[in-house]
Amino acid sequence: MKYVDAHIHLSDPEYNKKEVAQVIEEAKRSNVVALVSNSMNFETSALNIQLSKENTGFIYTALGIHPWSVTNLTPNELQRTLDLISQHGKDRENVVAVGEIGLDPQYAKRREIKDLQIGVFHEMLRCAERLSLPVVVHSRWSAPQIMNILSSYNLKGVLFHWFSSPVELLPSIIERGYYISEGPPTVFSSRTQDVVRRVPITNLLTETDGPVSYSGPFKDKLTTPAFVPLVVKAVAEIKEMKENNVAEQVLKNFTNFFGIEKLRSQVSSLS
Repeated sequence: MKYVDAHIHLSDPEYNKKEVAQVIEEAKRSNVVALVSNSMNFETSALNIQLSKENTGFIYTALGIHPWSVTNLTPNELQRTLDLISQHGKDRENVVAVGEIGLDPQYAKRREIKDLQIGVFHEMLRCAERLSLPVVVHSRWSAPQIMNILSSYNLKGVLFHWFSSPVELLPSIIERGYYISEGPPTVFSSRTQDVVRRVPITNLLTETDGPVSYSGPFKDKLTTPAFVPLVVKAVAEIKEMKENNVAEQVLKNFTNFFGIEKLRSQVSSLS
């Protein structure tokens, strides 16, 4: 079986250069064939471009500003990030999305920060629309508002990463053709399992969101794409499918959503 990690943060300081090499090696041993390293700000966007170019065909990247980073933006960082995305956004061998972007009210207690988050989100969406890139969205406690905002844009694709609530919004998300990605909590969290149960396998992707740490069988372990096989196994149990069928469909979803041509032959061989 072949696996993919649609959402990890290899440019995070918790993954130093030595650990990134170990993570890549461990991932490949686990039959992970591709991953998307998401960005948080200008610095991690630039580092992700470097990581992707050093590992072309295995590490792909999403560039952008996370809502958590909005409060710490340096002067001109928004424009520098937009310029960076515009500069590299047509390099589809490496850059495959704008992300991680979105809204998070926990980090926007003050009105000016809330407005800034919304403004940055709109800038990222406009950039993605102009470059015909899909977006990877952070929607904790903000999914209904984000859905309203997304309706104003003509986007190539939308991925709600680690979607948790409200589950009542899932039919609308699926109706629009958006995707959901879920990770290690699929193994032990009843809330995540409920989301997976409700989302069609054709709209589902696997992720890890490393270096986020988890409980259950992942407790005290460095999060790596090698966790994905256990996620696929859990999805198969929830959906009463064969593991290889889940892995094959998720690979197809990943290839189609991110438009990764290098994986087309691997997907075709599964047909």
